[in-house]
Amino acid sequence: YVSSVRSRTTLTRQIDLESSEDDIQEIQQEISVLASCASPYVTQYRASFVRGHTLWIVMEFLGGGSCLDLLKAGVFNEAHVAIICQQLLQGLDYLHNEGKIHRDVKAANVLLSTSGKVKLADFGVAAQLINIKSQRNTFVGTPFWMAPEVIQQAGYDYKADIWSLGIAAMEMINGEPPHASIHPMKVLFLIPKEPAPRLEGSKYSYAFRDFIAQCLTKDPDRRPSAKELLRHKFIRNAGKTEALQELVQRKQEWDAAQGVSQDVKYYAES
Repeated sequence: YVSSVRSRTTLTRQIDLESSEDDIQEIQQEISVLASCASPYVTQYRASFVRGHTLWIVMEFLGGGSCLDLLKAGVFNEAHVAIICQQLLQGLDYLHNEGKIHRDVKAANVLLSTSGKVKLADFGVAAQLINIKSQRNTFVGTPFWMAPEVIQQAGYDYKADIWSLGIAAMEMINGEPPHASIHPMKVLFLIPKEPAPRLEGSKYSYAFRDFIAQCLTKDPDRRPSAKELLRHKFIRNAGKTEALQELVQRKQEWDAAQGVSQDVKYYAES
């Protein structure tokens, strides 16, 4: 099992090494990927240690919650999505330049600080590449956010993260990813076969619709890189991260209206 414990500055994941289905080598690889990441756009690894048969992984704590949590209070507007995508592209550009693929970009893995900073989280399926050009044939990730080439297992590279970013942007503006009402197994057939999802209608700006279309280019060779997308008009016009404090505040007000306690249970060693 995996459980999480919060402190004032850190989030701790506990993994029971006896009951965990994860291979110990895979866990070690995850830690090595975490430990080698040094970017303001990626959640920071603090430490790890073993007590008995429990592995503790200590991570930076971000009090704003995940974008998936924040979506409970309502969908985001274009301005918020632009800021979040701009920050995520900075994180992906860093990872890709370091020879890493995240492979599970979605709202649940995007964390906000209370001041509005945006960070990529959860490297449970991150792949460390010796060479950025090398092809991966491993089938991991979440079906709704998967790039066509990942599903087809034809070999893929860092461009798969760009597709997932486009799906995550649609998730943030609509409240759910495309095909959310369809069984995940059926989605695995639909994504490679059907035309790429698009934002339709005049309620979305042309720049936003084009940004989504660029991210969701089915041919990965024609799909732009994170560095190229940072120059896209939708991203260049993004505001400051402080504006995302509105999302955190809105969620706190929503929690209060739902009667959800804001009390944080801090870890105390027994």
